[in-house]
Amino acid sequence: MTRILEQARKISVPTKKEEEKMKKLADSLVKKVRDEASKYSQVVTVELGGSYAKGTWLKGQMDLDIFVKLKTDTDEKTFENIGRKIGFDSMKRYVPFVRYSEHPYVEARAEGTRVNVVPCYDVERGQWKSAADRSSFHTRFILETFDENKKNEVRLLKKFLRGGGIYGAEIAIEGFGGYVAEVLIYHYGTFMGVLEAASNFVQGQTVGNPAKKFETALVLIDPVDSNRNLGTAISGQNVAKFILAARSFLKKPSIAFFSGKKRNPNAKNLKNTIIIKFNYKRRSPDIIWGQIKRSTTALAGQLELGGFDVLRKSAVTDEESEAAMVFLLGSPVIEKFMVKNGPEVYRKSDSEHFIAKNSKNILTWVDDNGKVLSMQEREFHDAKKFLESLLRKDLANSGVPSGIMPDIKRGFRILYGDQPVSKSIKKALAVLTSTDGLVFSTNK
Repeated sequence: MTRILEQARKISVPTKKEEEKMKKLADSLVKKVRDEASKYSQVVTVELGGSYAKGTWLKGQMDLDIFVKLKTDTDEKTFENIGRKIGFDSMKRYVPFVRYSEHPYVEARAEGTRVNVVPCYDVERGQWKSAADRSSFHTRFILETFDENKKNEVRLLKKFLRGGGIYGAEIAIEGFGGYVAEVLIYHYGTFMGVLEAASNFVQGQTVGNPAKKFETALVLIDPVDSNRNLGTAISGQNVAKFILAARSFLKKPSIAFFSGKKRNPNAKNLKNTIIIKFNYKRRSPDIIWGQIKRSTTALAGQLELGGFDVLRKSAVTDEESEAAMVFLLGSPVIEKFMVKNGPEVYRKSDSEHFIAKNSKNILTWVDDNGKVLSMQEREFHDAKKFLESLLRKDLANSGVPSGIMPDIKRGFRILYGDQPVSKSIKKALAVLTSTDGLVFSTNK
C-alpha cells in the first residue's frame, strides 16, 4: 500500500517547475482582470480562488478561478453584464465563452490552463446573494485548516476520483468536485481515512452537521454553510461507484485506480446498442449537456413505452458540434406481437369497453382467472425504425427539450454500436458496454 501511495503522489503533486509556471500565469491573468475591473465602480476587488489559491490543484491539471467581487447593492442584470464584460475583455486573446452555474461566467483556455472569470458579491458570511459568494470563504477555510500534508491528501483523493471517471461537479459528469474532495479530507483526515469511511457508507450517509433535512445518496454539508448540501450535485450512480472503488482499492491496491484503466467495448453488447447522432449549433457546454441528458432520459422512456428494454443510457458531446444519445437495449428487435392485459369479466363495464376497443386485434381470449387478454401486432418491433418515426413524425411529443429540437430537425443519424463512430462516442460506448474491472473487483 505504501508503495502505491508514493507512486500516486508522484503523479498527483505538481513539480516546482509547474508551480513557477502557474504562478507566473496566475499573476499575469489576475492583472488583466484587475485592469478591466478597475473600469467599473461596482467592483470591490478581484481575487484568486479555487484549487490553485488553496494549494490543492493536481499535477498536469492547471485551472484558475478568478473572482470579481461586486458591491451587494448591484442589481442582478448589472451584476451579470459587468461579470460577462470583464471576463470577455480580459480574456479576449484566449477565445472566451460563457458558461452557466446559477449565474453566467466566462471561461477561456490560456496556455493550456482553463481559466474561469466569475462574478460574485462581496458579502458577509451567510448573507449569500449568489452561489459563487461562498467561494472566497471556502478558500479561507481550507487555507486556515489545512497544512501541506492535508493538501497533498486532497490531491490523492482527487486523482483517485479522476481515475474512476467521477471527478467534476459539472453537469456533464455529476461527480465529486474539488471542494467536495477537500471537505471529505477535512472530516476524515487522510485519503485512506476517506476510503475506509466510504467503503461503509449507507444510503443517505450524512457527513457534517446539517441545519435541515436532505435526501440525497450522500449528504455532505458545506463547513461554511450548514444549509448547503454538497451532495446535491453528485448523482446516486457516482456515489455508488465511489463506494465500490473504495472497497476494491482497499482489497487490492493498484496505481491503476489513480491513472485510470482503458475500457474496451464489449462486442456482443455493441450489437444491442443504438446511437442517435446529430450536429448542433455551438452553445455553452452546460446548456448542451443539460439538453442532451434530458433528451436521453425522455427517449429512454419512449423506448420503454414501445416495449424495448433499456438497460443503460448515456449522453455524449464533444462540446464543439457533435452530440449523441446512446442506448444499450436488451435487444434492438423485439417480438412482433404483444399481449394486452384487460380486466376480469366480473367488471362488466370495464371488460366490455376493453373488448370493444380491441375488437380488431388478432386474438382475444379469457384466461383461467377470468381476465380478458388480447394480442395485437406492434406498430414497431425494431428500435431503429421506432426512433426514426418518433423523431421525424412526432418529435414535439417525444419529451425532447424544445431547445434541441431545431438541431435534430436539421438532421440526425441512427447507428448501431458496431458501426464506425467518432472518438467521443467510442469512449462512451466503451463505458456503456463493458464492466469496470477495477470497481467490480472480486478479490477477497
